[in-house]
Amino acid sequence: MEQQQPFKNVLIIGVGLIGGSLGSALKRKGFTGTLMGVDDEMVLEGARQRNIIDEAFSREQMPNAIKKAELIFLCTPIAEILRLIQSIGSHVRPNTLITDVGSTKRKIIETANLFLPSHCDFIGGHPMAGSEQKGVDAADPFLFENTTYVLTPSKPIDEMKRRSIGELIELTGAKVLLLSPALHDEIAAAVSHLPQMVAIALMSLAASRQAESPHFLKMAAGGFRDITRVASSPYGIWEDILSTNSDMIVGYIDAYINELHKIREAVESSKISKYFDQAARQRLSIPKDTRGFLKPHYDISISVEDRPGMIATIANALLEKNINIKDIEVLKIRENEGGTMRLAFSSEVDREIALALLKSRGLECRKRD
Repeated sequence: MEQQQPFKNVLIIGVGLIGGSLGSALKRKGFTGTLMGVDDEMVLEGARQRNIIDEAFSREQMPNAIKKAELIFLCTPIAEILRLIQSIGSHVRPNTLITDVGSTKRKIIETANLFLPSHCDFIGGHPMAGSEQKGVDAADPFLFENTTYVLTPSKPIDEMKRRSIGELIELTGAKVLLLSPALHDEIAAAVSHLPQMVAIALMSLAASRQAESPHFLKMAAGGFRDITRVASSPYGIWEDILSTNSDMIVGYIDAYINELHKIREAVESSKISKYFDQAARQRLSIPKDTRGFLKPHYDISISVEDRPGMIATIANALLEKNINIKDIEVLKIRENEGGTMRLAFSSEVDREIALALLKSRGLECRKRD
């Protein structure tokens, strides 16, 4: 471990869900350096009790922690990341590497280039991981397992440092992907931020019709529920994203409206079938496992009855041959009947063994290619 990376003193500012999970994952993988944390006292106490950090610093003591650190992770909301970048520069030791976990990158990189001293390096970061829960109590050492962790360098950076932070992040189980800040924000706008806006719009539309008839939401079945699932996300999470990526989001809303106009014309002219065919083909090009898309997984689908013990039956069958499930997803739910699940494995051999084991238990399953 010590031969692979040079960081002996790593500082996590903000030991909540992401920061706490980062520290917990590094500890689990045997990181031998010192992990320091900055946060409120109650948060730090929770982090100490769970052995997430080695040294705790209050917010007032943050300058002392910064002076000791060789690598600093800014694990706070975007607005706080921007404030920290503007205030910590005078305390940073030479050759320190600073990174962040914000879900937009251009504004953060711009601020870092403007305010951080030249004797330190900054590289933007965004782990594509999260949870409905928050805070250090929700910290999970497996949170980054098989996820994509984007790094967005904007200036030339020492190759050894870049490789070292990549290797450190990969210890958490994440797969590192290098993108420019602008490309990151554009992709995020298209595949993450736009779907949130679409979900809000669909819920708003259906709810407005609910006043006319109580049956609108009663008939909201699987498709509607799937599409609008993210509509329950709190605005507090999205406020900073919207303020730092509004131009990209607005651009993709406009592009989506244009696509809807094309669909509308196709419906009116009874030429909609080609859009169905195109969409079906194009969706197949999405990586089968977007959590670990740099290393493809081998999927099966399995029909699951709605009765107690079904998940245990599946898990126990795979345990016989020590087959590990790399990812799991509920694809369809039929109330009082059951549904379909996707299981992902790390190799074709594991997939074949899993299929045989599950079929021997009388379960209906097949490959997903």
